[in-house]
Amino acid sequence: MSGIPPILRSATTLLAEREADRAEGGSIGARSERVVLSVERLSFWYGASRALNEISLEISNKRVMAFIGPSGCGKSTLLRCFNRLNDLVDEVRVEGDIRFEGESIYDPNLDVNVLRQRVGMVFQKSNPFPKSIYENVAYGSRIHGITKRADLDPIVERSLRGAALWEEVKDRLDESALGLSGGQQQRLCIARAIAIEPEVLLLDEPCSALDPVATAKIEDLIHQLKREFTIVIVTHNMQQAARVSDFTAFLYMGELIESGATLQIFTAPEKQETEDYITGRFG
Repeated sequence: MSGIPPILRSATTLLAEREADRAEGGSIGARSERVVLSVERLSFWYGASRALNEISLEISNKRVMAFIGPSGCGKSTLLRCFNRLNDLVDEVRVEGDIRFEGESIYDPNLDVNVLRQRVGMVFQKSNPFPKSIYENVAYGSRIHGITKRADLDPIVERSLRGAALWEEVKDRLDESALGLSGGQQQRLCIARAIAIEPEVLLLDEPCSALDPVATAKIEDLIHQLKREFTIVIVTHNMQQAARVSDFTAFLYMGELIESGATLQIFTAPEKQETEDYITGRFG
C-alpha cells in the first residue's frame, strides 16, 4: 500500500496508516505539543463586513494544520492574518490577538518584515517572477543582503532540494521560471519561500490549479516539509485535508465550528455542522 501515491488512496486509509506510524513515537494527543501560533478571540472586519468572529485556535510545532470550510467562510482571511498580509487591504480592523512564539504579532514594536520572513507564504496561483529559476529562489536572500554567488549557490540548491525540484531543474537554472509546468512553478514558489528559512509555511490552496499528478507531488512534499516547518494549509478538498494534515479546523461563516486531530474531525466530529459538511450535506 505504501507504494501507491497518496492522492490515489482513500482518506480513511491514509488516516489509519498515519496513526499507526505515530504509534511508536506517541500519537497526537498522547504527548504535549509545543504551540507555535496561538489565536486568541480574533475578530476581523473588511470595512463594515465581519469576516472572522472571535476565533481561538492553537497550532503546534512541526505539524500540519488544515483549514476547511465552504467558500467565503474566512479560511484565507485567517491564514493571511498570521503574517499580517491583510494589513495591505484598505479599511480592515482587528480585535483579539495572535501570538507567535508567545509574542503578539500586533505589537506596535514588531517589525512586520521580520514577521513575514519567519512566516512564509505560498499562494493559490503559482506566481514565479519573470526571472530565471535561480534568481527566483535567490530573491529573498538577495533582499536580506546575501549577494555573492558563492553564498547563494548552496541556498538555491538546498531550497530546490527541499521543494523536491532540484533533480528536475539543476541543468536549467538560468532558464526562465515561466517555462516550468504549473506543478513545477508551484514547487518553485515553495522553494523560494523556504529559501529564507521561515519557521512557519502558509499554503493557500496550493493545489487548486494543479492536475492530480502535480497535486500528489505537492502532497508528498508537505509530508517532507513538516519535518522542518510548521505548516498551515487552506484547502477546499477534504480528501486532501485528510491526507496531509495532523490537525483540522472547520470554519463556517467566519466562525470556528470545531478543531482537533484530523482523525477525530473526520471520523467522530463533535459538532453536527462539522459532520454535515464532511458528509456533503452542505458546502
